[in-house]
Amino acid sequence: MQVHSASQPPELGGLPKEAGGGTRPGVTAPERAREKQLLAGLTVTVTPDPGSELLAAWDQLLARTINSDVAQLSAWANIRRLADYEPLYLLATSGAEVLGGATVLCRKVRGLGRVGYLPYGPTIADHLVTIRASVNKQLADTLHTLTRSHAALFVQPPDGGEDIAIALLQRGFRFSQAGIAPASTMRVDLTQSEDALRANLTRRLRTWTRQWPERGVKVRVGDRRDIPVLARLAASTAQYQGFTPFPENYLEVTYDELAPGGHVVLLLGELSGAPVAAELLTGCGGVLKSRITGMDRTSTEAAKLNVASAMIWEAISWGKANGYHAYDFGGLRAESVVALRAAGEIDQDALPGPDLFKTKFGGDVWTYPPAVELIPSRIIRTGYDILRRGDGGQKVITAVREALRGGR
Repeated sequence: MQVHSASQPPELGGLPKEAGGGTRPGVTAPERAREKQLLAGLTVTVTPDPGSELLAAWDQLLARTINSDVAQLSAWANIRRLADYEPLYLLATSGAEVLGGATVLCRKVRGLGRVGYLPYGPTIADHLVTIRASVNKQLADTLHTLTRSHAALFVQPPDGGEDIAIALLQRGFRFSQAGIAPASTMRVDLTQSEDALRANLTRRLRTWTRQWPERGVKVRVGDRRDIPVLARLAASTAQYQGFTPFPENYLEVTYDELAPGGHVVLLLGELSGAPVAAELLTGCGGVLKSRITGMDRTSTEAAKLNVASAMIWEAISWGKANGYHAYDFGGLRAESVVALRAAGEIDQDALPGPDLFKTKFGGDVWTYPPAVELIPSRIIRTGYDILRRGDGGQKVITAVREALRGGR
């Protein structure tokens, strides 16, 4: 297994001085002239409701931006309303064209005030070259201004957004350990041939890919009618792993919001016709990402026949067949990243079971730019820092983080 860093995290001490943006070799004079015109009309607006036309343009930009994330889509903002989040859209426009932006999800926290988090944003249009730095600057300035009305703002920059992290650090943000979104994940490169994908599996999994059909294991694409099955299987997994599952209505809204834009797919793993596994995946920017997994933990036959692995292999195959360039497992724990980057053989005892499972499919470790945060109040910032230094405080912060990530 190789280790790849999309955005290599900095050594302690900071980021490189420059990242992203700049003038691409071979940029034509007409392209430079057009971007100059766009720059002349550049403006950033902050609003909870940009209107349907502007929201549609924002969603289209996200859909065509490589490695973007569904967490920035307006549909995702509608989903998060179930957990009492309200969106604030920061949109950089020039005329009718959206050049970049961010969906900040805001929520009131008792005893603290309004808190905002920005997962995998801001996003800047891929085609911008000579004015990317200017768009980035305007968005960073606006985010900094936004903190005047928030007790805290947490930002996980997107894939390739090192320049975004730098701009925010220059405006008073600091590196964050809050973990508002997974900072690392594991991805499988779907641009490889199917033979290469199969060859990258562990030897045992390669054998299973030939045995599943004859052993009665089948994976099919589901639809909204299968959401109750997903809810039941996800609850079984949650009970087994000790976390709170998403309620069924949350899963229904997730599917209903993302399906019209083609941003979601539901896979069902069946054993002799009975569903024993389910996987809800989201797609955006060419990346198919695992979001919610369910498994019938009472079925010894499903475990014996490795149906969970059949689900992942089918998701990889489905993603390749439908034009995605990467399959994303949806996150890796920090301690797993350290173990996977260590020299020599992987220390399997150092990996939690779910992360060890992810290493069997030939993926690469993928790291986002470092998360940043700004807590304007010195009193709140000091209290937060004291809390996170102790073991008890870390447990509180972990519990709060999981509650904020989840549905109501």
